[in-house]
Amino acid sequence: MPVEFLGIAATNDGSETTARSGAAFDKEYTLRLARAHEDHGWDRVLFAYGSGSPDPSPAAAYIASRLDRLQILLAHRPNVSYPTFAAKTFATLDRISEGRLAVHFITGGNDHEQGREGDTLTKDERYARTREYIRIVKKIWTTHDPFDHEGEHYRFHDFVSDVFPVQQPHPNVSFGGSSPAAYAAGGAEADIYCLWGEPLEKTAEQIEAVKAAAKAAGRTEGPRIQVAFRPIIAPTEELAWEKAHRTVEAIRQRRESGLVRHHHSRAPENAGSQRLIAIAEAGERYDRALWTPTAAATGGAGNSNALVGTPETVAQALLDYYDLGVDILSARGYDLLGDAVDFGRHVIPLVREEVAKRDAERAARGPQTLAAVGE
Repeated sequence: MPVEFLGIAATNDGSETTARSGAAFDKEYTLRLARAHEDHGWDRVLFAYGSGSPDPSPAAAYIASRLDRLQILLAHRPNVSYPTFAAKTFATLDRISEGRLAVHFITGGNDHEQGREGDTLTKDERYARTREYIRIVKKIWTTHDPFDHEGEHYRFHDFVSDVFPVQQPHPNVSFGGSSPAAYAAGGAEADIYCLWGEPLEKTAEQIEAVKAAAKAAGRTEGPRIQVAFRPIIAPTEELAWEKAHRTVEAIRQRRESGLVRHHHSRAPENAGSQRLIAIAEAGERYDRALWTPTAAATGGAGNSNALVGTPETVAQALLDYYDLGVDILSARGYDLLGDAVDFGRHVIPLVREEVAKRDAERAARGPQTLAAVGE
Protein backbone atom coordinates (compact mmCIF):
# COMPACT_ATOMS: atom_id res chain seq x y z
CA MET A 1 0.00 0.00 0.00
CA PRO A 2 1.26 3.53 -0.62
CA VAL A 3 2.81 5.52 2.22
CA GLU A 4 2.16 9.22 2.83
CA PHE A 5 3.93 11.85 4.88
CA LEU A 6 2.27 14.62 6.88
CA GLY A 7 4.19 17.66 8.10
CA ILE A 8 3.22 20.82 9.96
CA ALA A 9 2.06 24.11 8.45
CA ALA A 10 3.09 26.44 11.26
CA THR A 11 2.32 30.14 10.90
CA ASN A 12 5.51 31.19 12.72
CA ASP A 13 8.92 29.74 13.57
CA GLY A 14 8.30 29.10 17.27
CA SER A 15 8.43 25.63 18.82
CA GLU A 16 8.74 23.95 22.21
CA THR A 17 12.47 24.71 22.11
CA THR A 18 12.56 28.18 20.54
CA ALA A 19 10.54 31.37 20.95
CA ARG A 20 9.06 32.74 17.74
CA SER A 21 10.97 35.57 16.13
CA GLY A 22 8.00 37.55 14.79
CA ALA A 23 4.22 37.77 14.73
CA ALA A 24 1.89 34.84 15.41
CA PHE A 25 0.98 34.89 11.72
CA ASP A 26 4.14 35.43 9.70
CA LYS A 27 2.94 35.23 6.11
CA GLU A 28 6.38 34.86 4.53
CA TYR A 29 7.48 32.15 6.96
CA THR A 30 4.21 30.24 6.54
CA LEU A 31 4.76 30.11 2.79
CA ARG A 32 8.46 29.23 3.10
CA LEU A 33 7.70 26.33 5.42
CA ALA A 34 4.90 24.99 3.25
CA ARG A 35 7.06 25.29 0.13
CA ALA A 36 9.88 23.41 1.87
CA HIS A 37 7.45 20.53 2.43
CA GLU A 38 6.24 20.59 -1.17
CA ASP A 39 9.80 20.70 -2.52
CA HIS A 40 11.11 17.87 -0.35
CA GLY A 41 8.71 15.01 -0.86
CA TRP A 42 5.99 15.57 1.74
CA ASP A 43 2.38 14.82 0.78
CA ARG A 44 0.44 17.18 3.03
CA VAL A 45 0.74 19.57 5.95
CA LEU A 46 -1.47 20.10 9.00
CA PHE A 47 -2.89 23.50 9.84
CA ALA A 48 -3.43 23.03 13.57
CA TYR A 49 -5.99 24.74 15.79
CA GLY A 50 -5.51 26.59 19.09
CA SER A 51 -7.94 28.81 20.94
CA GLY A 52 -5.76 31.91 20.61
CA SER A 53 -3.81 30.96 17.49
CA PRO A 54 -4.26 32.40 13.98
CA ASP A 55 -7.34 31.03 12.22
CA PRO A 56 -6.15 28.04 10.18
CA SER A 57 -8.78 28.33 7.43
CA PRO A 58 -7.56 31.54 5.75
CA ALA A 59 -3.96 30.47 6.35
CA ALA A 60 -4.73 27.22 4.52
CA ALA A 61 -6.42 29.12 1.68
CA TYR A 62 -3.33 31.34 1.39
CA ILE A 63 -1.05 28.32 0.99
CA ALA A 64 -3.42 26.40 -1.28
CA SER A 65 -3.59 29.32 -3.70
CA ARG A 66 0.21 29.54 -3.97
CA LEU A 67 1.36 25.93 -4.13
CA ASP A 68 0.50 23.33 -6.74
CA ARG A 69 0.84 19.87 -5.20
CA LEU A 70 0.92 20.05 -1.41
CA GLN A 71 -2.23 18.70 0.22
CA ILE A 72 -3.79 20.31 3.28
CA LEU A 73 -5.15 18.83 6.50
CA LEU A 74 -7.24 21.49 8.21
CA ALA A 75 -7.91 21.10 11.94
CA HIS A 76 -11.35 22.21 13.11
CA ARG A 77 -13.17 22.25 16.45
CA PRO A 78 -16.95 21.85 16.16
CA ASN A 79 -17.58 24.32 18.99
CA VAL A 80 -16.29 27.30 16.97
CA SER A 81 -18.83 27.37 14.12
CA TYR A 82 -22.18 25.94 13.07
CA PRO A 83 -21.88 22.90 10.76
CA THR A 84 -23.76 24.61 7.91
CA PHE A 85 -21.16 27.39 7.89
CA ALA A 86 -18.23 25.00 8.31
CA ALA A 87 -19.34 22.73 5.45
CA LYS A 88 -19.39 25.72 3.07
CA THR A 89 -15.98 26.87 4.28
CA PHE A 90 -14.48 23.43 3.71
CA ALA A 91 -16.08 23.07 0.27
CA THR A 92 -14.74 26.49 -0.73
CA LEU A 93 -11.25 25.51 0.46
CA ASP A 94 -11.45 22.30 -1.51
CA ARG A 95 -12.29 24.41 -4.57
CA ILE A 96 -9.40 26.81 -3.93
CA SER A 97 -6.98 23.89 -3.52
CA GLU A 98 -8.44 21.98 -6.50
CA GLY A 99 -9.27 18.95 -4.41
CA ARG A 100 -6.34 18.90 -1.97
CA LEU A 101 -8.23 19.32 1.32
CA ALA A 102 -8.88 16.94 4.21
CA VAL A 103 -10.50 18.03 7.49
CA HIS A 104 -9.35 16.93 10.94
CA PHE A 105 -12.19 17.21 13.47
CA ILE A 106 -11.05 17.90 17.05
CA THR A 107 -13.44 16.99 19.86
CA GLY A 108 -11.26 18.65 22.50
CA GLY A 109 -9.57 16.89 25.40
CA ASN A 110 -9.07 19.76 27.84
CA ASP A 111 -11.99 21.51 29.53
CA HIS A 112 -10.02 24.68 30.20
CA GLU A 113 -8.87 25.02 26.58
CA GLN A 114 -12.41 24.39 25.32
CA GLY A 115 -13.77 26.92 27.81
CA ARG A 116 -11.55 29.64 26.40
CA GLU A 117 -13.98 29.82 23.50
CA GLY A 118 -17.15 29.26 25.45
CA ASP A 119 -17.46 25.47 25.15
CA THR A 120 -18.90 24.14 28.42
CA LEU A 121 -19.95 20.63 27.36
CA THR A 122 -18.54 17.57 29.10
CA LYS A 123 -16.14 15.31 27.24
CA ASP A 124 -18.83 12.71 26.49
CA GLU A 125 -21.17 15.42 25.28
CA ARG A 126 -18.41 16.78 23.04
CA TYR A 127 -17.94 13.39 21.40
CA ALA A 128 -21.68 13.11 20.74
CA ARG A 129 -21.65 16.60 19.26
CA THR A 130 -18.65 15.81 17.03
CA ARG A 131 -20.34 12.71 15.59
CA GLU A 132 -23.48 14.70 14.83
CA TYR A 133 -21.39 17.53 13.37
CA ILE A 134 -19.42 15.28 11.02
CA ARG A 135 -22.58 13.60 9.76
CA ILE A 136 -24.16 16.98 9.01
CA VAL A 137 -21.07 18.23 7.19
CA LYS A 138 -20.91 15.08 5.06
CA LYS A 139 -24.60 15.40 4.19
CA ILE A 140 -24.21 19.05 3.19
CA TRP A 141 -21.24 18.12 0.99
CA THR A 142 -23.27 15.48 -0.86
CA THR A 143 -26.89 16.73 -0.85
CA HIS A 144 -28.20 19.00 -3.58
CA ASP A 145 -31.74 19.35 -2.23
CA PRO A 146 -32.80 21.37 0.85
CA PHE A 147 -33.13 19.33 4.04
CA ASP A 148 -34.05 19.75 7.71
CA HIS A 149 -32.06 18.54 10.69
CA GLU A 150 -33.36 17.96 14.22
CA GLY A 151 -30.57 16.59 16.37
CA GLU A 152 -29.31 16.64 19.92
CA HIS A 153 -26.97 19.59 19.33
CA TYR A 154 -28.05 21.16 16.02
CA ARG A 155 -31.34 22.15 14.45
CA PHE A 156 -31.96 23.86 11.13
CA HIS A 157 -34.51 23.84 8.33
CA ASP A 158 -34.54 23.92 4.53
CA PHE A 159 -30.77 24.20 4.14
CA VAL A 160 -28.86 23.50 0.94
CA SER A 161 -25.38 24.66 0.02
CA ASP A 162 -24.48 26.18 -3.32
CA VAL A 163 -20.81 25.21 -3.09
CA PHE A 164 -19.64 21.61 -3.24
CA PRO A 165 -16.19 20.02 -2.90
CA VAL A 166 -14.10 19.03 -5.89
CA GLN A 167 -13.47 15.64 -4.30
CA GLN A 168 -16.22 13.07 -4.65
CA PRO A 169 -18.07 11.99 -2.69
CA HIS A 170 -16.33 14.37 -0.27
CA PRO A 171 -12.93 15.30 1.22
CA ASN A 172 -11.42 12.88 3.69
CA VAL A 173 -12.49 13.20 7.31
CA SER A 174 -9.69 12.82 9.85
CA PHE A 175 -10.18 12.08 13.56
CA GLY A 176 -8.01 11.24 16.57
CA GLY A 177 -8.10 10.12 20.17
CA SER A 178 -7.18 7.27 22.48
CA SER A 179 -10.30 6.73 24.59
CA PRO A 180 -13.15 4.26 23.97
CA ALA A 181 -15.40 7.21 23.07
CA ALA A 182 -12.83 8.39 20.52
CA TYR A 183 -12.48 4.93 18.97
CA ALA A 184 -16.27 4.67 18.67
CA ALA A 185 -16.68 8.09 17.04
CA GLY A 186 -13.68 7.85 14.73
CA GLY A 187 -14.26 4.22 13.91
CA ALA A 188 -17.75 5.11 12.74
CA GLU A 189 -17.06 8.36 10.87
CA ALA A 190 -13.39 8.81 9.95
CA ASP A 191 -11.56 8.11 6.72
CA ILE A 192 -8.26 8.63 8.56
CA TYR A 193 -7.68 7.80 12.23
CA CYS A 194 -4.80 9.65 13.91
CA LEU A 195 -2.69 8.34 16.77
CA TRP A 196 0.28 9.77 18.64
CA GLY A 197 3.46 7.75 18.47
CA GLU A 198 3.58 4.99 21.07
CA PRO A 199 5.56 1.73 21.32
CA LEU A 200 4.76 -0.77 18.58
CA GLU A 201 2.82 -3.11 20.87
CA LYS A 202 0.55 -0.35 22.17
CA THR A 203 0.08 1.09 18.68
CA ALA A 204 -1.04 -2.33 17.46
CA GLU A 205 -3.57 -2.49 20.30
CA GLN A 206 -4.98 0.91 19.35
CA ILE A 207 -5.24 -0.08 15.67
CA GLU A 208 -7.24 -3.14 16.66
CA ALA A 209 -9.51 -0.98 18.84
CA VAL A 210 -10.19 1.33 15.88
CA LYS A 211 -10.89 -1.62 13.59
CA ALA A 212 -13.27 -3.14 16.13
CA ALA A 213 -15.12 0.18 16.48
CA ALA A 214 -15.45 0.47 12.71
CA LYS A 215 -16.81 -3.06 12.50
CA ALA A 216 -19.27 -2.37 15.32
CA ALA A 217 -20.47 0.66 13.36
CA GLY A 218 -21.26 -1.58 10.38
CA ARG A 219 -18.28 -0.61 8.22
CA THR A 220 -16.65 -3.22 6.02
CA GLU A 221 -13.38 -1.25 5.89
CA GLY A 222 -11.96 0.77 8.76
CA PRO A 223 -10.15 4.11 8.57
CA ARG A 224 -6.60 4.44 7.32
CA ILE A 225 -4.17 4.82 10.24
CA GLN A 226 -1.87 7.79 10.83
CA VAL A 227 0.80 7.92 13.56
CA ALA A 228 2.74 11.04 14.62
CA PHE A 229 6.32 11.44 15.88
CA ARG A 230 8.96 14.07 16.60
CA PRO A 231 12.05 12.95 14.62
CA ILE A 232 15.49 13.87 15.91
CA ILE A 233 18.05 12.89 13.28
CA ALA A 234 21.78 13.40 12.75
CA PRO A 235 24.53 11.83 10.60
CA THR A 236 25.63 9.43 13.38
CA GLU A 237 23.85 7.76 16.30
CA GLU A 238 26.09 9.57 18.79
CA LEU A 239 25.29 12.97 17.30
CA ALA A 240 21.58 12.15 17.19
CA TRP A 241 21.48 11.29 20.89
CA GLU A 242 23.48 14.40 21.79
CA LYS A 243 20.92 16.41 19.81
CA ALA A 244 18.06 14.61 21.58
CA HIS A 245 19.38 15.49 25.04
CA ARG A 246 19.94 19.12 24.01
CA THR A 247 16.37 19.22 22.73
CA VAL A 248 14.88 17.96 26.00
CA GLU A 249 16.95 20.43 28.00
CA ALA A 250 15.71 23.29 25.81
CA ILE A 251 12.08 22.16 26.30
CA ARG A 252 12.54 22.04 30.08
CA GLN A 253 14.21 25.45 30.21
CA ARG A 254 11.41 27.10 28.26
CA ARG A 255 8.74 25.57 30.47
CA GLU A 256 10.57 26.39 33.70
CA SER A 257 11.05 30.00 32.60
CA GLY A 258 7.30 30.36 32.01
CA LEU A 259 7.68 31.00 28.27
CA VAL A 260 5.27 28.19 27.36
CA ARG A 261 1.57 28.65 28.09
CA HIS A 262 0.19 25.88 30.31
CA HIS A 263 -3.32 24.57 30.68
CA HIS A 264 -4.74 25.20 34.15
CA SER A 265 -4.96 21.52 35.08
CA ARG A 266 -2.28 19.68 36.99
CA ALA A 267 -2.65 16.49 34.99
CA PRO A 268 -3.87 16.07 31.41
CA GLU A 269 -7.53 15.21 31.00
CA ASN A 270 -7.32 13.53 27.61
CA ALA A 271 -6.56 9.83 27.32
CA GLY A 272 -3.84 10.31 24.70
CA SER A 273 -1.68 12.50 26.95
CA GLN A 274 -2.31 10.23 29.92
CA ARG A 275 -1.06 7.29 27.85
CA LEU A 276 2.09 9.19 26.81
CA ILE A 277 2.91 10.05 30.42
CA ALA A 278 2.36 6.46 31.56
CA ILE A 279 4.61 5.17 28.77
CA ALA A 280 7.32 7.70 29.70
CA GLU A 281 7.12 6.71 33.36
CA ALA A 282 7.56 3.06 32.40
CA GLY A 283 10.70 3.66 30.35
CA GLU A 284 12.71 6.06 28.19
CA ARG A 285 13.46 3.88 25.15
CA TYR A 286 11.27 1.46 23.24
CA ASP A 287 11.66 -0.65 20.14
CA ARG A 288 14.14 0.58 17.54
CA ALA A 289 14.22 4.33 18.17
CA LEU A 290 11.23 5.57 20.21
CA TRP A 291 12.28 7.96 23.00
CA THR A 292 9.87 9.31 25.61
CA PRO A 293 11.65 12.14 27.53
CA THR A 294 10.39 14.70 25.01
CA ALA A 295 6.83 13.68 25.91
CA ALA A 296 7.61 13.70 29.62
CA ALA A 297 9.15 17.17 29.39
CA THR A 298 5.98 18.60 27.84
CA GLY A 299 3.59 16.83 30.21
CA GLY A 300 2.36 14.58 27.41
CA ALA A 301 1.33 17.53 25.30
CA GLY A 302 0.17 16.40 21.87
CA ASN A 303 2.50 14.73 19.42
CA SER A 304 5.62 14.55 21.60
CA ASN A 305 7.33 11.14 21.52
CA ALA A 306 10.56 11.23 19.51
CA LEU A 307 12.28 8.90 17.08
CA VAL A 308 16.03 9.32 17.54
CA GLY A 309 18.88 8.19 15.31
CA THR A 310 20.45 8.41 11.90
CA PRO A 311 18.13 8.79 8.90
CA GLU A 312 18.52 5.06 8.29
CA THR A 313 17.53 4.18 11.87
CA VAL A 314 14.53 6.50 11.87
CA ALA A 315 13.43 5.24 8.45
CA GLN A 316 13.54 1.64 9.67
CA ALA A 317 11.59 2.60 12.78
CA LEU A 318 8.90 4.18 10.60
CA LEU A 319 8.79 1.03 8.49
CA ASP A 320 8.11 -0.97 11.64
CA TYR A 321 4.91 1.06 12.03
CA TYR A 322 4.12 0.66 8.34
CA ASP A 323 4.29 -3.10 8.86
CA LEU A 324 1.61 -2.76 11.56
CA GLY A 325 -0.75 -1.19 9.02
CA VAL A 326 0.15 2.49 9.39
CA ASP A 327 0.30 4.18 5.99
CA ILE A 328 0.30 7.88 6.95
CA LEU A 329 3.38 8.98 8.88
CA SER A 330 3.27 12.35 10.60
CA ALA A 331 6.56 14.01 11.54
CA ARG A 332 7.46 17.41 12.96
CA GLY A 333 10.88 18.50 14.16
CA TYR A 334 11.77 21.22 16.63
CA ASP A 335 13.51 23.41 14.05
CA LEU A 336 10.41 23.44 11.86
CA LEU A 337 11.95 24.59 8.59
CA GLY A 338 15.35 22.95 8.85
CA ASP A 339 13.97 19.65 10.09
CA ALA A 340 11.31 19.57 7.36
CA VAL A 341 14.06 19.87 4.76
CA ASP A 342 16.38 17.33 6.41
CA PHE A 343 13.63 14.77 6.97
CA GLY A 344 12.43 15.22 3.40
CA ARG A 345 15.91 14.82 1.96
CA HIS A 346 17.23 12.00 4.12
CA VAL A 347 14.34 9.96 5.58
CA ILE A 348 11.35 10.11 3.22
CA PRO A 349 13.24 8.66 0.19
CA LEU A 350 14.48 5.71 2.27
CA VAL A 351 10.98 4.87 3.48
CA ARG A 352 9.39 5.25 0.04
CA GLU A 353 12.06 3.07 -1.58
CA GLU A 354 11.58 0.28 0.93
CA VAL A 355 7.78 0.46 0.75
CA ALA A 356 7.95 0.20 -3.04
CA LYS A 357 10.15 -2.90 -2.72
CA ARG A 358 7.79 -4.52 -0.26
CA ASP A 359 4.76 -3.75 -2.37
CA ALA A 360 6.46 -5.19 -5.46
CA GLU A 361 7.38 -8.37 -3.58
CA ARG A 362 3.82 -8.78 -2.32
CA ALA A 363 2.40 -8.23 -5.79
CA ALA A 364 4.78 -10.84 -7.18
CA ARG A 365 3.62 -13.37 -4.58
CA GLY A 366 0.04 -12.99 -5.80
CA PRO A 367 -3.48 -12.06 -4.69
CA GLN A 368 -3.51 -14.24 -1.57
CA THR A 369 -0.61 -12.30 -0.08
CA LEU A 370 -2.22 -8.96 -0.90
CA ALA A 371 -5.48 -10.10 0.70
CA ALA A 372 -3.66 -11.18 3.85
CA VAL A 373 -1.91 -7.80 4.15
CA GLY A 374 -5.25 -6.03 3.91
CA GLU A 375 -6.82 -7.99 6.76
